Amino acid sequence: MTVVISGKELATLKRTKMKEDVSTFEQKYGRVPHLAVILVGEDPGSVSYVTGKEKACIEIGIKNTTIKKPNTISQEELLGIINELNQDDTVDGILVQLPLPKHMDSDFIIHAILPEKDVDGFHPKNVASLYLKQEGIVSCTPKGIIELLDYANIQIDGKRAVVLGRSNIVGMPVSKLLLDRNATVTICHSHTKDLASITKEADILIAAIGKPLFVKEDMVKEGAVVIDVGVNRNEVTKKLCGDVDFENVKDHTSYITKVPGGVGPMTITCLMENTIECFLKHMGEK
Repeated sequence: MTVVISGKELATLKRTKMKEDVSTFEQKYGRVPHLAVILVGEDPGSVSYVTGKEKACIEIGIKNTTIKKPNTISQEELLGIINELNQDDTVDGILVQLPLPKHMDSDFIIHAILPEKDVDGFHPKNVASLYLKQEGIVSCTPKGIIELLDYANIQIDGKRAVVLGRSNIVGMPVSKLLLDRNATVTICHSHTKDLASITKEADILIAAIGKPLFVKEDMVKEGAVVIDVGVNRNEVTKKLCGDVDFENVKDHTSYITKVPGGVGPMTITCLMENTIECFLKHMGEK
């Protein structure tokens, strides 16, 4: 029987615990964690993500500052805002919502954030820490995927894992996290030959390619664990859907996540977790 792993359920449990912890911080440290989010422009997806982050901060008790700027802002001005937040000792985490307008160099902007305040885990120093097995901030979605697998008591050690997608945000870092847990990992991408023959070997299949309903039953090994990272719009129903054709695939899996309600809630929850970790390090607790 297939088990649907609920990211919403795990996120609720984790947020409840975080709220309890944060409620003690004011007395213990004199303040609570502070997350600063910079939103450039009015991209609907970005606005939605930022709104979700604001709600999560309120729920847990984290201070949130959202700085909204028009997409006509210069890169120099944006860097000035980041520099101010870097120097502000009351700010523990900084996040610049991506994507940025085309006239900006996203990599350069991310590099400007202090690594110890980079709650997204995108700074080169944090990326390097992941690959060198050193202490650093792990990006939110990959972190959330591993926590979902652990929550469902899925054994990673010794399993064959296949990751669809090689982005720096999900595909590459989650592959490293799986490798660190002793999985044998294959990364597939747009140039992979005989894709289905590779995905059908996976005990754990992570779909993160941004193609709606791409993964079908003929790509999935019977009894596999399938984690769907995709957030797409179904062209027919206009509803949110993942990279996996859930209805087509679910009966062939042992565990699977849905979109929405799977990986998504864990991404924001892990952002809150990263913010608290940055705060505690700032307070000298870690």
